[in-house]
Amino acid sequence: MTVPAHQATTRHLGAAYPFASEPGLGGRGVLVGRDLLGGAFAYDPFELYQAGVVTNPNMIVFGQIGRGKSAFVKTYLWRQAVFGRRAWVIDPKGEYGVLARAWGIEPVALRPGGDIRLNPLDDPGGAPEDTARRRCELLASLATASLGRALLPSERSALDLAVDAVSAGDRRRRPAPTLFDVVDALLEPSPAAARAVRSEVGRVAADGREIALELRRLVGGDLRGMFDGPTTTGIALDGPLVVLDLSAVYRSAALGVLMTCAAAWLHAALADRHGLRAGNVIIVVDEAWAILSNLGVARWLQSSWKLARAFGVANIAVLHRLSDLTAVGSAGSEQVRVAEGLLADSETRVVYAQSYGEVEAAGRLLGLSETEGELVPHLQRGVALWKVAGRSFLVQHRLTPTERALVDTDVRMRADVD
Repeated sequence: MTVPAHQATTRHLGAAYPFASEPGLGGRGVLVGRDLLGGAFAYDPFELYQAGVVTNPNMIVFGQIGRGKSAFVKTYLWRQAVFGRRAWVIDPKGEYGVLARAWGIEPVALRPGGDIRLNPLDDPGGAPEDTARRRCELLASLATASLGRALLPSERSALDLAVDAVSAGDRRRRPAPTLFDVVDALLEPSPAAARAVRSEVGRVAADGREIALELRRLVGGDLRGMFDGPTTTGIALDGPLVVLDLSAVYRSAALGVLMTCAAAWLHAALADRHGLRAGNVIIVVDEAWAILSNLGVARWLQSSWKLARAFGVANIAVLHRLSDLTAVGSAGSEQVRVAEGLLADSETRVVYAQSYGEVEAAGRLLGLSETEGELVPHLQRGVALWKVAGRSFLVQHRLTPTERALVDTDVRMRADVD
């Protein structure tokens, strides 16, 4: 007896031949949605790192406005809380307030002349020389970004001497130094500092003066009231979400510098585990172009990215376009190399729809196949191309009714809303 031939549409072919579909990344972790070439799609960088699938837990998310990247990031954080993950967000546009309040948490709103201050020089603990080195790297990055040029050797020496001076002493008996202290030490170096470099006090002061005047803007100029004193007491870090709201300075030319100060404070708080419950942390840097556009602070961000495994952190940078990575400087410049290095240190890349003009950059930076490059401009809202450790997935992000209310950024565009 002959078995009759079976006919099926291509729609059902995957079910007819299930072993021909992509096996996915496994079922452990957050359910993101549906793999359009397979079944459900789950993702967790910490689980994948433990399994040896990825060598670093960092992620970069790209997407045009309105294509679903913000909805994905917010619901991803919301769902990760189920697994005990905590999330810390640098929010330059004030878009994560609804998500924070859903947890009963108010964002930490930073604004010039405000009531809340964060000290980016807070002591994370550990060896004093490591703390001083981190402070020097941060302040050199801020000074480079503010001056718009690389520091001269004499300027870097003056800065190092100032940081050594304010970091001296027993940390247990005094609060962490502030930017005020560093500015004072730059403007009025001690005789001991001058002797350390076989110079004179006046010469060392002259070497550090331009740096001092630029840093002074953060403590005594138009940006005062955010990072110019000891950290305000009572800021809770052990909840499921901490949001640093910088929307008051979103249009400031110094946004990248301010975001870096906020990120430095978060990293110091992360390194100081006292009083925090155990668990991995996800740090989101939204509108990351603002940091990458300044070489000095971009270098600092890249160095922080490389410390992700040491701190048990998964970093997420959110950008609009692939070309944001190459538009930060001229072709072949160090600025572009640093930005592309950030991509290299992010083994998970999530790409929502890009314009046709971005296809070439996407193909070159992400190693897309010709088919993937042709697909990127045609991705529907909520659908992204995921590149994880060299593997590709086409994922449709799914939202629950509760989550839709948390991520709705179009409320003001609807005619039925006042």
